[in-house]
Amino acid sequence: MTIVDIAKESGYSVTTVSRVLNNRQDVSPAAKNKIMEIVKAHNFVPNTNAKRLKQNISRNIYVLVKGTSNMLFANIIEEIQSVVDRTDYSLSITYLDEDDNISNETTRICRERKPLGIIFLGGSRDDFNNEFLNLEVPCVIVTASAEGWDINELSSVSIDDEKAGETIVDYLIDNGHTKIAEIGANLELSQTAILRHNGYLKSLKKHGITPDERYYEKARFSYDSAYRAMQRLLEKDIEITAVYAISDVMAIGAIRAILDKGLKVPDDISITGFDGSTLAQYYNPKIVSIRQPHKDMAARSVELLFSMIDLHKEASHENVPFELTEGESVAHI
Repeated sequence: MTIVDIAKESGYSVTTVSRVLNNRQDVSPAAKNKIMEIVKAHNFVPNTNAKRLKQNISRNIYVLVKGTSNMLFANIIEEIQSVVDRTDYSLSITYLDEDDNISNETTRICRERKPLGIIFLGGSRDDFNNEFLNLEVPCVIVTASAEGWDINELSSVSIDDEKAGETIVDYLIDNGHTKIAEIGANLELSQTAILRHNGYLKSLKKHGITPDERYYEKARFSYDSAYRAMQRLLEKDIEITAVYAISDVMAIGAIRAILDKGLKVPDDISITGFDGSTLAQYYNPKIVSIRQPHKDMAARSVELLFSMIDLHKEASHENVPFELTEGESVAHI
């Protein structure tokens, strides 16, 4: 018996079962009692030695991470690891550069390592080419929706990035800003960048503001790249009162460029981020951001993957709610 079997019999999620077995306090008494009844009835004992033995029989799942500077991904990986550690699966993590080919790496891993499942962090439709159409390994992509991609073995967990982008730009406009620049990513490579950019455009249109391509600068999801993108914006002959950055990492890099120019945030230029990372919440100034519920996203991604592997369920696609977190990085003008 595995914790997936316990979850199925109890009616609770794999995450809840994991929390009970790990003696966590964030579980209701009813759930704990029900799960422990099943554990005792089946004499279930988590066995670390057995887990190590089973790893040699390819009980391995992989996490492929596209991008090396994403703080949200680091939080999600930590949560995924905590859940997987309570099962008889092992976890391997591979990091890819933003420009690397996910398809090639996935093909290599499936051929050489024969994983039971794969979780992707990052990536877009173009990363999943025709080779994935006949994919036989259960997979889940997190932070991007694969709905409509017609890949049978690919589930997804994400927020509504377009709506979130629209929401945070609405917030800037509600605070009096109309000269809003955007630090985005390569729109030819990143579906996430496209959706968040579409949200920016939708908000501008809704408020009667004509988009101006001079207000857009692309960057990689890194401090240095965003710093240089902000420098380019400041060098242009345009007035900027606010910047919408499509990640917290980009927002922090941009703030450094603003400060190095002798300007202040938010007195001279307001700025928003995206992801709701811990660093953004403790940064000075605290950054207004869109919080993605990384714990829920991690838990659901593992549960979906396990249900595909162990229960042979079909792929499914879930949207989880986002939240705008207020801070000190936006001035009302």
